Amino acid sequence: MSPVLAGVLQLLALIAALALAYRPLGDHMARVYTSTKHLRVEKWMYKAIGADPDAEMRWTAYLRGVLAFSAAGVLFLYLLQRLQGSLPGSLGFRSIDPDQAFNTAASFVANTNWQSYSGEQAMGHVVQTAGLAVQNFVSAAVGIAVAVALVRGFARSRTGELGNFWADLVRGVVRILLPISVLGALVLVACGVLQNFSGIHGVGQFLGGTQLWNGGAIATQEVIKLLGTNGGGYFNANSAHPFENPGPFSNLFEVFLILVIPFALTRTFGKMVGSVRQGYAILATTATIWLGFTALMMWTEFHHGGPAFDLAGGATEGKETRFGIGGSSIFAVATTLTSTGAVNSFHSSYTGFGGGIELLGMQLGEIAPGGVGSGLYGMLVMAVIAVFIAGLMVGRTPEYLGKKIGTREIKLAACYILITPALVLGFTAVSMALPTPKDSMLNSGAHGFSEVLYAFTSGANNNGSAFGGLSADTTWFNTTIGLAMLLGRFLPMVFVLALAGSLAGQTPIPKTAGTLRTEKPLFTGLLAGAIMIITGLTYFPALALGPLAEGLAS
Repeated sequence: MSPVLAGVLQLLALIAALALAYRPLGDHMARVYTSTKHLRVEKWMYKAIGADPDAEMRWTAYLRGVLAFSAAGVLFLYLLQRLQGSLPGSLGFRSIDPDQAFNTAASFVANTNWQSYSGEQAMGHVVQTAGLAVQNFVSAAVGIAVAVALVRGFARSRTGELGNFWADLVRGVVRILLPISVLGALVLVACGVLQNFSGIHGVGQFLGGTQLWNGGAIATQEVIKLLGTNGGGYFNANSAHPFENPGPFSNLFEVFLILVIPFALTRTFGKMVGSVRQGYAILATTATIWLGFTALMMWTEFHHGGPAFDLAGGATEGKETRFGIGGSSIFAVATTLTSTGAVNSFHSSYTGFGGGIELLGMQLGEIAPGGVGSGLYGMLVMAVIAVFIAGLMVGRTPEYLGKKIGTREIKLAACYILITPALVLGFTAVSMALPTPKDSMLNSGAHGFSEVLYAFTSGANNNGSAFGGLSADTTWFNTTIGLAMLLGRFLPMVFVLALAGSLAGQTPIPKTAGTLRTEKPLFTGLLAGAIMIITGLTYFPALALGPLAEGLAS
């Protein structure tokens, strides 16, 4: 079987698996967030934290809950790392330095999982399981909760109440993430992923020295790192490591875990607003972009010109032979079009255009299908922008799902789409202007610039992957990328929740003959076009200096 055919068959199998899971999972999540009943274990949790799950919150109270919970998470994870040297189960590793502890705490709480350390050489079992793995669950649940709050803003009327953050948080963990993670971990263990608490031990002599490996609760962390679109790996090689991703089947299953909740949330959206066709319209937009990016990535990696590529059958540098170009390309697009950031190949080794596809996937805002929760609310904000553009074109007051898109709503949506590019381009510009940060670049020229641009794109968009040539474990990059991750995660949430509150307080507008049919293919095309044009106009100059210049020169 040719490598190209193998890649296509993997993609078709993935699409079939996602299609089978779409309806049952989407309907289940809709029931979770509309139910009025509480499970017994959930009641215990509410009692423990002193929360009333039936108390409705306005957007400001909901936001305070998000920020307070996340701030407590940053502080706890920071202290856990700083005290690691004194904790049991630390495998002899020392405490983490202050700047790296801040970066890692910000990273995992912000659902970014950027890692400027080698996991197997820095983090013991306690930090990995009680710190990082826990944040993989709750940071993902926070993202889904904010998305559900925005959906309620569209679904409700004449009220400013968006539900209860604590109830949404607990339900997301208990009823969605935990059950799927248990089943997924069993599948990964069956595939050969490790699950133990062993210490450091030698595995043989290599180049005159002993190779040392440590085990860990890898399968249970691996499944939520992917399901929650987190991305931080137990090992420095991430999902390219055989202990995390042993073979082709586990690789395809891991891509399925990355995509299944973000895609299914479009069904949840349709059910909660009372029109599954609206969910299908959002699904069509995200699926079109994802398939287009995947096809383009596979084409440029399989058929990029050059004698070495021709002999190897494609751009094989930096890719694991057990996955091949097809499996690596599918994984790379999935991880950069979501906020996952896990990698099974070396992104810096992709062709110039391939690296540009990875960058552009993040710069879209990771909305195709995006991170758990963050992808849906990002796409809905872009739908508001698209409706506004359509209204300008035909001279009508824009409306979406029966809600008027007025001055307040469009200002909030505009702030949402501007904040992340401002962080990415601002931090990149400062880093390139100062003399010291450039010392961390492995390469010079266009590829070196891409390393820095990729780092801040990844951080501000809460992705977490990297162009591996950048030595990011410095005070400058630990601090600035940490700030980019926190601001890139929580400032957009402010605008999303404010938009949800504004929409929930409106009186629905009845449909007329002139109402834009947002469930039709015409709107899907308009939405996809608006996303690509807005992103292109924002980032094209920076992309021209990096991956485009490198691709055209090769």
